[in-house]
Amino acid sequence: MREVRVSAAVIHRDGRIFATKRGYGEWKGFWEFPGGKREEGESGEEALRREIREELGAEIEAESLLCTVRYQYPSFLLVMDCYVSRVVSGELTLTEHEECRWLPPGELDSVEWLPADLIAVDELRKNPSVFQ
Repeated sequence: MREVRVSAAVIHRDGRIFATKRGYGEWKGFWEFPGGKREEGESGEEALRREIREELGAEIEAESLLCTVRYQYPSFLLVMDCYVSRVVSGELTLTEHEECRWLPPGELDSVEWLPADLIAVDELRKNPSVFQ
């Protein structure tokens, strides 16, 4: 089974977490933490910064690793490093996603998350300090 390694940004601000709705592909319409695949020789944090710059036009800083999710999708194993992050410059501007929301802790269940991202959402619930 093919393994896909990705980095995802759990971006926080003012007690809320940034979520994006996929605008393409098999999982179109599901919500996720933004990010993407690592390129050859790239660290998780390097991939994270590049992907957010490409997809959302902002510079971010990874503050800590929230969790590493391993999830078996039908055609591949996803290994996703989820980094608690903050925007350091620029504005988050959608270029690939249909929609975005800033979700407070009580509204995490208001969107339909991708299966792997649900695992990261559970980790957020265990770490409420991320929202501060």
